Amino acid sequence: MLRPKESGWDHSLDLLAEGYSFIRSRAETFDAPLFETRIMGKKMICMTGKEAVQLFYDDNRFQRHGAVPKRIQKSLFGVGGVQTLDGELHLIRKKLFLSLMTEEKLAELHRLTLAQWRLWAMKRAGREVVLFDETEEILCRVACLWAGVPLKESDLAVRAYELGAMVDAFGGVGPRYQEGVKARKRAEQWIVSLIEKCRAGAVEIEDGRAIHAVVTHRDADSQMLDIRIAAVELINVLRPIVAVARFVIFGALALHDFPEYKEKLKEYGEDYLEMFSHEVRRYYPFAPMLGAKVRYDFKWKGYHFAKGETVLLDLYGTNHDPELWENPNIFRPERFEERKEDLYEFVPQGGGDPNTGHRCPGEKATVEIMKASFRFLVEDLDYEVVDGQDLTVSFVRMPTLPKSRFVIRMKS
Repeated sequence: MLRPKESGWDHSLDLLAEGYSFIRSRAETFDAPLFETRIMGKKMICMTGKEAVQLFYDDNRFQRHGAVPKRIQKSLFGVGGVQTLDGELHLIRKKLFLSLMTEEKLAELHRLTLAQWRLWAMKRAGREVVLFDETEEILCRVACLWAGVPLKESDLAVRAYELGAMVDAFGGVGPRYQEGVKARKRAEQWIVSLIEKCRAGAVEIEDGRAIHAVVTHRDADSQMLDIRIAAVELINVLRPIVAVARFVIFGALALHDFPEYKEKLKEYGEDYLEMFSHEVRRYYPFAPMLGAKVRYDFKWKGYHFAKGETVLLDLYGTNHDPELWENPNIFRPERFEERKEDLYEFVPQGGGDPNTGHRCPGEKATVEIMKASFRFLVEDLDYEVVDGQDLTVSFVRMPTLPKSRFVIRMKS
């Protein structure tokens, strides 16, 4: 069966112009779960929906090595990071991250997040602040404390900016992308220097912390990580925590747009807090898509996949698929009370089993940070959303935010 194919030589500009809706809108037009297009002159197979997710996470058919563009490695992921590995090497490297996701460590992350929010509020009482910028700094401090990475207070703003700029560069072109590349170079220099000192015994590191796990990790060849790769992987702990600032701001926006949930969060406790966090992750745009390469020729639903072809999986569209989600464009946390967990339907940070596949190993950490942050916003913080700001969310910009970055006025 021939794949549906977009006419025209290249659709890179269409992707930039349409953003998060690019894949799903075309899949609906073709009335097919996939289609073929060209982006940056390269043939791409775009897929959406649950069955596409199941296929995409079949590691016998797809590989990550060679699938992540160098421009993404140079800004977001880092060259040689776990996201680009396959097979045994991927599983061994991923154990490094999964070892940090114990109940004890996640509970500590929740406590640290809540404590840092409270300390921040004491210093900002009575002020007007851009909440997104403040949240990145708070979560940078949380990330370093939790990971055991020394961080001077005077360096906080710079390090938060660098980690955030890597995330912001994902869908950027021109200056925004170049800023992410420069930010990664500076951050890697910082972490390489730190790891050198740790291995030389000049800096003490606490057993059980992420920095200890990275510094002492041995790969499939039983060798410790190259120091540059070690820096990439330690940043792969810090950067995603700072990236949660986007989910936190979307949660704040949800509380503003749907104020009835403030009282529900206060009244119904931990379970509702988790449902609310999941719905924020499903409803608002975060990661748009992921890529992989075909390992060998095969057929799926009658469509031919050729070895070496690149496939893009639609995350945002799958989280808004009307075949999977009733009224997907309505914000309703209660939907998570009614449905069983499915690793291939709810994919804000990827799909499949995080223990055996390429799904993000830090989703539980993301949820704990969000829960602590939302608890603080509804129970501890007395604030008002500043009138006149632009809270529109562009579905073209990737990754996106409310345009004003959410300005609030703290009450004394």
